[in-house]
Amino acid sequence: MAAGDAVLWALGRNWNMVDAAVEGLDAETLARQPAPECNSIAWLLWHMNRVIDNFINQRLQGQQSFWVTQGWSDRFGMAENVRGMGWTAEDLAGWTAPDIEVLLGYQETVRQAAREYIGALKWEDMEREVTFPPEAETREHTIATALGQLVWDNVAHGGQIAYLRGLFQGMGWHR
Repeated sequence: MAAGDAVLWALGRNWNMVDAAVEGLDAETLARQPAPECNSIAWLLWHMNRVIDNFINQRLQGQQSFWVTQGWSDRFGMAENVRGMGWTAEDLAGWTAPDIEVLLGYQETVRQAAREYIGALKWEDMEREVTFPPEAETREHTIATALGQLVWDNVAHGGQIAYLRGLFQGMGWHR
């Protein structure tokens, strides 16, 4: 068993659920907010993948995110420093979801990077400490605890996406 196998298994199960939940949804359903203070499926999908990009590239490897280096912020029509934290109801209402191809293109880019990075980790890597800047949350984490946080965030948002799929169109989120 490789060091990152359990993490990749958990992420893979969640990603399969998300893929099934999003499959066949039209642009209107993807962008629909169940209430003014709630995120849409499209927003959750963007944010979930933005978090993966941020963790894998910036936090764990100390590199710029694909959001910046590959121009995804431009394709989404958003600022380079936006991650989806602290949005107001007005911010959510003013957000325009990009085409599904853009959402899924970014998703595939960051998922592949996560698979490669996590799949290459050795057991000794898991105890290496990394610092999470910026903002007030700057603190030390091990690679293992950072990956635990990444899985938690992904599963939470994946569940939200699956729930919204069910709310709007019925089951279809599990295979």
